[in-house]
Amino acid sequence: MKLDSKLFDGIRIKPGASKTAQQPTTQRCSWAGCEAEGTHKAPKGRNREGQFHHFCIDHVRLYNKSYNYFSGMGDDDVAAYQKDSLTGHRPTWTMGVNSAGEQRERVRSHATRDWSGGVQDPFDMFDGTAGRVKEPPKPARHLKTLERKSFDTLELDGTETNVEIKARYKSLVKIYHPDANGGDRSSEDRLREIIQAYNFLKAAGFC
Repeated sequence: MKLDSKLFDGIRIKPGASKTAQQPTTQRCSWAGCEAEGTHKAPKGRNREGQFHHFCIDHVRLYNKSYNYFSGMGDDDVAAYQKDSLTGHRPTWTMGVNSAGEQRERVRSHATRDWSGGVQDPFDMFDGTAGRVKEPPKPARHLKTLERKSFDTLELDGTETNVEIKARYKSLVKIYHPDANGGDRSSEDRLREIIQAYNFLKAAGFC
């Protein structure tokens, strides 16, 4: 850059610039009737944070002796303020409140969240379910002739679980047992068929 260029002249410090710079001015003391300079700041009080009086050294000492931030506040308000000051006047929560419910919610959220990122995880190494390869549904068991007949005897279609089979058997026994029919033994043959059918299914591993 040339020393006589206009750009260089624009950033050059001109001689005597420091002499013409404005000096910071001091305020007059805010104490009534005082003509001294207010060289010391003093807070104006509660609800006026960030605002200050400007006093001279003598009057700032007098002001500080009588200054009371809690002036005009009740005892309960002062106690509440002091308690909040322990946490920097930030909101807090009691530890352990509804911790069991929050823990259950976190566990539920973890269980239902897809952690796999869309990657198939057939061996469940990443504890994910969304990306896991789904096992094909088990094919319906083909019933043999005697198995089908036994299910028909119990008035079932062959797709019931072992619990449902047992419940149906107990229900039919109560219906056809002579004790449930006032000693009438005319339904004994039907009861015998039900018992034989249930025992056959039980031996075949259905219940």
